[in-house]
Amino acid sequence: MTPGARVAAAIEILDSVQSGQPAEQALTRWARSSRFAGSGDRAAIRDYVYDALRHWRSDAVRGGGVSGRARMIGRLRAQGNDIAALFNAMGHAPAPLTPEEEAAGQISDQMGDILDLPDWLIDTFRASLGDQAEATAQMLTTRAPVTLRVNTALTDVGATQAELESEGVETVANPRAATALTVTKGPRRLRNAATYLEGRVEVQDGSSQAAMLGISGTGTALDFCAGGGGKTLALAAQGWTVTAHDIDAARMRDLPLRASRGQHQITMCTTDELGAAGPFDLVLCDAPCSGSGTWRRTPEAKWALTADRLSELVALQSEVLDTAVAHVGREGQLVYATCSVLDAENMGQIDAFLVRHPDWTLRHHQTWAVDEWGDGFFVAHLVRDA
Repeated sequence: MTPGARVAAAIEILDSVQSGQPAEQALTRWARSSRFAGSGDRAAIRDYVYDALRHWRSDAVRGGGVSGRARMIGRLRAQGNDIAALFNAMGHAPAPLTPEEEAAGQISDQMGDILDLPDWLIDTFRASLGDQAEATAQMLTTRAPVTLRVNTALTDVGATQAELESEGVETVANPRAATALTVTKGPRRLRNAATYLEGRVEVQDGSSQAAMLGISGTGTALDFCAGGGGKTLALAAQGWTVTAHDIDAARMRDLPLRASRGQHQITMCTTDELGAAGPFDLVLCDAPCSGSGTWRRTPEAKWALTADRLSELVALQSEVLDTAVAHVGREGQLVYATCSVLDAENMGQIDAFLVRHPDWTLRHHQTWAVDEWGDGFFVAHLVRDA
């Protein structure tokens, strides 16, 4: 495909997203109907689409409209590209810009446009992040790093880094966690690399890794909201005997394969089986949340979140914590985590928990900022009073 044809494809997909189709579904449907597109074409188009989603408001302003074409004009303007060379109607490229499109694209003075945030969220962002609110919002419009967790139950970081390099995947040590390597070259080669296929590395954000490494000790652990199991596997690699649970068991469907690959013994447990399985030395509640610390990876979630939905999530998190308490052993610890940067889901949630459960104490909490090394993340360690 020509560069212009890639832009045209991105416009088509963005129009589908604008009409309400999820981005991943729109990308998949386009790829299935466009067998002529190579892997490089699909990757470039995907990058255009996700960059536009991260800059959904500002690109519309720069492009002078909300259509896929306008947003791509805005995206290319932001990147400083030669738009005339891409919009020239040659080789399936989009038609040249009209005089109106040439004149469009004024700079906005609206904070929602500048920060690429929904208007209702701006005050919440500022209340949660203080003087880091604007920097965090801007960082959320960038591309997230691809970070790997070295499975130290099987290998060490140095050997893994050398093995990855021999397979065409270059990495640098990620200072956020001792087990973390951030990919600098060849990320798409990872899926076929023996290092990955044989379980010596897993894809896991650096902040998430740091939060798991901050959990001391070993013993029996319950990952109460396991989902895909990234943290389940990290705890197992650290020596915990882990039971994985999720209220929606389908979310854990990939966990047995991942555990086998990493040579971990993970027990899968339904809700009905939990009472007989515990109590546990550690209960991890990686609770459902807004995912605001990960919006670089899932930018659609930023635009889908509403104030009412945030309130529902906060209520759900409280319910998860209150339910999880019953599974913690007398001298065990309850660890609450979110990939959110919003205070209502983080310390606000912990403060409310301690009011409801005055026999518990906050022993430790930590936040990680959205930056070049990892996502926004929060963790709190809770213990019963002696």
